[in-house]
Amino acid sequence: MEYTVQKLGQISGISPRTIRYYDEIGILKPSRINSSGYRIYGQAEVDRLQQILFYRELDLSLEIIKEIVSSPDFDEMRALIEHRGKLLEKRKQLDLLIINVDKSIAVKEGRSTMSDKEKFDGFKQKLIDDNEEKYGKEIRANYGNDAVNNSNQKMLNMTQKQYDEVTRLEKEVLETLYAALETGDPAGELAQKAADLHRQWLSYFWSSYSKEAHLGVTQMYVDDERFKAYYDKNRPGAAAFLREAVRIYTATIK
Repeated sequence: MEYTVQKLGQISGISPRTIRYYDEIGILKPSRINSSGYRIYGQAEVDRLQQILFYRELDLSLEIIKEIVSSPDFDEMRALIEHRGKLLEKRKQLDLLIINVDKSIAVKEGRSTMSDKEKFDGFKQKLIDDNEEKYGKEIRANYGNDAVNNSNQKMLNMTQKQYDEVTRLEKEVLETLYAALETGDPAGELAQKAADLHRQWLSYFWSSYSKEAHLGVTQMYVDDERFKAYYDKNRPGAAAFLREAVRIYTATIK
């Protein structure tokens, strides 16, 4: 079968305008242009569009999707198997949230009770699953399965008060780090405060703190582009500055 932009839009559920945009950015080119000037899409393009939509469901950017599907090493069957696994994980997350909502309804109706911890289990599990999907492979390679599993369990066991505190700490780490970056001095008071706040934040996830591990994780922030992008998004150079601040911090504490 061959499809025009309009017909491909009808069977896929996306707008013709989006299909034309995909052509413009080079992520989905038509197989040919017919004598009337219409874009024509064949089976290969239909299959690629399906892959694009699968990746969009996983919240990947079009830039990253283009890089994946255009790679010479791209294996469609392997990609479909991976999609299935990730969608099952996503369903698991949604099921947990649905269970959480059902329990909350039962509590409001007086049919059940629910601890404060239970009210947030679904959200914490989603954070863990998202983190595993994004960074799990690298973190496990660097720190081992036991360390990561223990960290995940600590997250699940957090009380709401602890969860609120770790969320507040994460925000304070960034605010202090960005303010310290303006001074340009990783040994300064603000930079050392950022390093200490970062230690406090890590301690909510680690079973025990070590200076070597603290320095190692900040080195990973610099070496891994995804971690680096998180810290450098609003202030370029923040990841490297934090590493230097932590290097000084770990050399001075006992």
